[in-house]
Amino acid sequence: MTGAADDVATYALRLGDDALVLAQRLSEWASRAPELEEDVALTNIALDLLGQARTLLGYAGSFSARTEDDLAYLRDERDFLNCQMVELPNGDFAVTIARQLCFSTYQLLLYDALCDSADDTLAAIAAKAAKEVAYHHDHAVQWTLRLGDGTPESHDRMRAGLELVWPFVDELFETDPLLRRLAADGVAVDPSTFRPSWQSTVDDVLRRATLDRPETGPRMTGGRRGIHSEAFGYLLAEMQHLHRAHPGATW
Repeated sequence: MTGAADDVATYALRLGDDALVLAQRLSEWASRAPELEEDVALTNIALDLLGQARTLLGYAGSFSARTEDDLAYLRDERDFLNCQMVELPNGDFAVTIARQLCFSTYQLLLYDALCDSADDTLAAIAAKAAKEVAYHHDHAVQWTLRLGDGTPESHDRMRAGLELVWPFVDELFETDPLLRRLAADGVAVDPSTFRPSWQSTVDDVLRRATLDRPETGPRMTGGRRGIHSEAFGYLLAEMQHLHRAHPGATW
């Protein structure tokens, strides 16, 4: 694999891992959401993310003759390149909504920009994903407004959710030499370029929800380098158990 091809494969892997891990987390809400309609909504969002993960991991694997299943089920923890926000345990429902607000806003801006990628495959994946993520974002915004501007208890729980998620925001906008090379070629999007738009969008939602932006606290990072939280190991063990216990098994 050439250096340029290796860069594209790694970039697709990062985006695919984000989608795969968040899909696994959200699927944990199936049959446990606070109301039946929400049970369906979160499951559908998880399925959308799983579809994005399949195409992105499939594309990443095409550079090295590995399948999407190889990449999802047969890599070890340090080989995953997702940001740490998506592996956060679901916690209280408000924590899940806070994470969805932050991450879907990021994904929406990312995929909107990636639609113009010089890489035709990434552009096509982004065009489809942007439509799905627009729904995810609207869902997160509506729940943030409902909880933040609801009862004193829902307001406090939404505030607490935001404070728990906020230390993981900076990692979304980190850049590195790989991203800068791909962005210079028009293949990738440097996320630092759309952070002001992200901040403006989230601030507007928080204002309407009568919530304050959390104070900047500890900054969590390392996911893009394969450094993950303790919770991620448990998530991966559950996700990979069946495939590893029955190698080669198919449905």
